[in-house]
Amino acid sequence: MERMVDVGEVELFVRELGERRDEPSLVVIHGGPDVGHGYLVPGFAEVERHVVLFDFRGCGRSTRGLPADRLQPEFVVEDTRRLIVELGLGPVDLLGFSTGGRAALQFVDKHPSLVRRLVLASTSAYDGGAAEEYLAGWDEYQRRERAAKPEERNSTIFVWDLAKAPAYLELLESLGTDEGDWSWERAMAGLYHPWFSGDAEEILRKFAKPILILHGAKDMGFPVQLAERLHAAVPETQLSVIPDAAHMCHFEKPDVWAQHLNHFLA
Repeated sequence: MERMVDVGEVELFVRELGERRDEPSLVVIHGGPDVGHGYLVPGFAEVERHVVLFDFRGCGRSTRGLPADRLQPEFVVEDTRRLIVELGLGPVDLLGFSTGGRAALQFVDKHPSLVRRLVLASTSAYDGGAAEEYLAGWDEYQRRERAAKPEERNSTIFVWDLAKAPAYLELLESLGTDEGDWSWERAMAGLYHPWFSGDAEEILRKFAKPILILHGAKDMGFPVQLAERLHAAVPETQLSVIPDAAHMCHFEKPDVWAQHLNHFLA
């Protein structure tokens, strides 16, 4: 089911997969934030849960044309809270993908009672410099960076199996979404607030509920060493690494991705 949901200041484009049942719904915070959630849909076809995905304000099919000062991470977190309340979901399981994982950290810090279980997928709890440390010495990443055409980079860097790269580009093109109101120029200029504040490791320790770190072994956006580092720092977490898959491991290996989610959420 697809619909627009009014959460106060904005309307969010919402997609629901599966039927609502007794167990908590799975609410998904997508990455970016330049495009909507559509690229994530293939990863949830086999997830045995009522799944709620939505487009951030300012991108996809949600409210556009907002003033620049209303496009900040804290509003995404608040929109997520209002959506949960508006849909009457009660406590949910929460999945944050890539940048959305960082928003999910802020969400559980501010609204822990609304979340039963947390999934941090293809994301990082650490700043960009931590990723560069591992990418700098990765020969395959450096080779792909040099060889990638600008129009192909989203597939050749974010998908490990290059035979699947054209299909991923086709998926992106089929969504028909532009880059939205969020600006990489503003991001590079430091005009966006942090996606979460405080110490991520401490936030997760304080949350003290089941947490799954789900990561591709060949992730070239947030190298898997960052997931391993977080798991070592917060050993109460579960770490599941999908072999031979990169940042978009939900696309490359949707069956394995779904198996990990179904096992964790059961």
